[in-house]
Amino acid sequence: MFATEEVKRAVNKIAHADKVTVLTGAGMSVGSGIMPFRGKGGLWEKYDPEEAASIDSFNRDPRNSWGMLKEILQVVAKAKPNPGHFSLAKLEAMGVVNSVITQNIDGLHQEAGSKNVIEFHGNSRKVVCMGCRSQYPTTAIKLKPLPPYCPLCGGVLKPDVVFFGESIPKAALLQSQVEISQCQVVLVVGTSGMVDPAASLPEIARKKGALIVEVNPTRSHMTSMVTDVFLEGRSEQLLPLLADEVEITLRGKASSQQMRSSQAE
Repeated sequence: MFATEEVKRAVNKIAHADKVTVLTGAGMSVGSGIMPFRGKGGLWEKYDPEEAASIDSFNRDPRNSWGMLKEILQVVAKAKPNPGHFSLAKLEAMGVVNSVITQNIDGLHQEAGSKNVIEFHGNSRKVVCMGCRSQYPTTAIKLKPLPPYCPLCGGVLKPDVVFFGESIPKAALLQSQVEISQCQVVLVVGTSGMVDPAASLPEIARKKGALIVEVNPTRSHMTSMVTDVFLEGRSEQLLPLLADEVEITLRGKASSQQMRSSQAE
């Protein structure tokens, strides 16, 4: 895969930015075998989100919700980071990416090596008791029979993720707003930009002067609204190219600076 003019433009902006923030959605993990929620083949074609994924329905009939949750957890348990995840971790290690704000609940960014990950919707690798609020690794609970119960108090266990009707964790929301308000580039990957408050973050950044680079297989809701550079393709293919080109650019930048320093002496 070769670098197009749009890729080169994105690379130049990313390599010369003081701070780059990444916003990722479900498309980021499709290459890891995790189905998206929306669109063709999405989870909402199989389950009604109002019945299976709202906190009201969970409280009313947790067994019904756990039918869907079990399927999600089994898929996530088998998933491994793809080249896109590793590329973002590489950019962070290079000092280019400052933070990753993710709408995903799979924990694959951390598994790939990203350190500063802000999870908007929680993490399915943990469950929390609706009674005593004790937390457990998902791998430590039995999914038969359903729903699972807390071994301490007997309360119903729920994945530590945000359901419809629940608020985004306050700490994640505040931290993401700080990151977005300070960055020069927002790299948007694999999200349709349809769900607030995450969808509003690129717009907030753009109003403060940031450049918006979008990586998606098709044009999204935000493409014509806030995107400055649109890179069409799968994240697991484009992000490695982007990371490699940024690395080459930074090496060239460092060599030029070293040469100027030598000449000055």
